[in-house]
Amino acid sequence: MSTVTVSKRYAEALFQLAQEKSIVEQLEAELQIVKEVFENNEAFNKFLEHPRVSTDKKKQLIDKAFDGFVKEIINTLKILVDRHNEDAIPQIVDHFATLVNESKGIAEATVYSVRELSDNEKKELVEVFKQKLNLNNLNVTNVVEPSILGGVRVKIGNTIYDGTLKGRLARIERNIVSANK
Repeated sequence: MSTVTVSKRYAEALFQLAQEKSIVEQLEAELQIVKEVFENNEAFNKFLEHPRVSTDKKKQLIDKAFDGFVKEIINTLKILVDRHNEDAIPQIVDHFATLVNESKGIAEATVYSVRELSDNEKKELVEVFKQKLNLNNLNVTNVVEPSILGGVRVKIGNTIYDGTLKGRLARIERNIVSANK
């Protein structure tokens, strides 16, 4: 099973548990710490991935490292260790955060532009897409991409809204080509 599939399943299961027990915010905060540990602590990861270290020792490390965390997180980490899926943990956390944001009506957007957008321009984009997509909030990350001649390209989830000059020219070209057939 792919890491993406594994991460989505575990994230969805954790999210359901968190909702049932009304601990979504606590779980989200603790999962961010878990992600940081797994991404930034090489020795920790090497220990968990070492083939000669017993599964029991690995689980003891999980217990010590995340002492005081919600039991759902610790149990999930132990299951992932049992199944040798430790590498999926950062993706699980990211997918969990996405589920939390979706439940709150919040989306993440990446806006590609030829220059850094001003605060007012970002606010205008946020307002337009909040109304268009019926969201409560939109978190915008601006990426400067010099290959864009003008306008902006907005990526929200798996959807891209291309308002660039290059995109418009490509659409005009397709219309001309299809009209000549």
